Amino acid sequence: MSHATGLEYLRKEALPLMWCSGCGNGITLGAMLRAFEELRYKKNEVVVVSGIGCWGKADDYIMTNALHTTHGRALTYATGVKAANPELHVVVLMGDGDGATIGGNHLIHAARRNMDLTAIIVNNFNYGMTGGQFSATTPAASITSTSIAGNPERGFDICGLAEAAGANYVARETVANGAMLKKRIVEALGKKGFSLVEVISPCTTLFGPRNKMKQPIDMIRWMKEKGVPRAKYEQLANAEADGYFVTGKLVDKDYPDFCASYESMRSRINVRAGGK
Repeated sequence: MSHATGLEYLRKEALPLMWCSGCGNGITLGAMLRAFEELRYKKNEVVVVSGIGCWGKADDYIMTNALHTTHGRALTYATGVKAANPELHVVVLMGDGDGATIGGNHLIHAARRNMDLTAIIVNNFNYGMTGGQFSATTPAASITSTSIAGNPERGFDICGLAEAAGANYVARETVANGAMLKKRIVEALGKKGFSLVEVISPCTTLFGPRNKMKQPIDMIRWMKEKGVPRAKYEQLANAEADGYFVTGKLVDKDYPDFCASYESMRSRINVRAGGK
């Protein structure tokens, strides 16, 4: 096929984008829309469910069905949409505060159930829309508006959580490589069961300037240096302490998704009841 642009899924009348200069949300949006085109998704067969936060505003720019929900609860709405109509492609857009801090419990159980959803979590390391407070993924010792002497907590590993909870597909990429990010989203969308793509994209307005990334280009350089494949990460003596993180496809399994398991269970019940 010709090079995917994703423009047919873009709501052009809503432009320009509301995000800050240098924000990676635009790169992530473009990667997702190109993934839709590459998979030849029909607009009426896609439901994009978003929560509250900077990345949650992405549904303003998408020409598909969209459902803008409450903070931390996007996965619960998405679960209902998918259960009601399993034929739909349901994509859930969340930030680190929305998806892993306030909504962390819902993330665990959506992965545990192996709902056939694709979660795209943009991790900007803080609550970007409400003032730059630290979230559950803010790296230890980082400066934020609520940790002015450095974050005393360790940051959550979103991908590790999803893997432990039972997700079929887990990947992590950065906005420094839009082509690879699009590839991971295509893989996630094509996988039955719960899929998660974590997108590393430090907030360029509130997190970066407080943490030695004064300009967006500094953020790009940091991601290119610190985001490494698993094989390289395992060779580094003090990888975690030195701020390195693993990128790439981290989990790829084929456990039955929830809807398939539910239909199988219901069929067994019908057989026992004599088909009634």
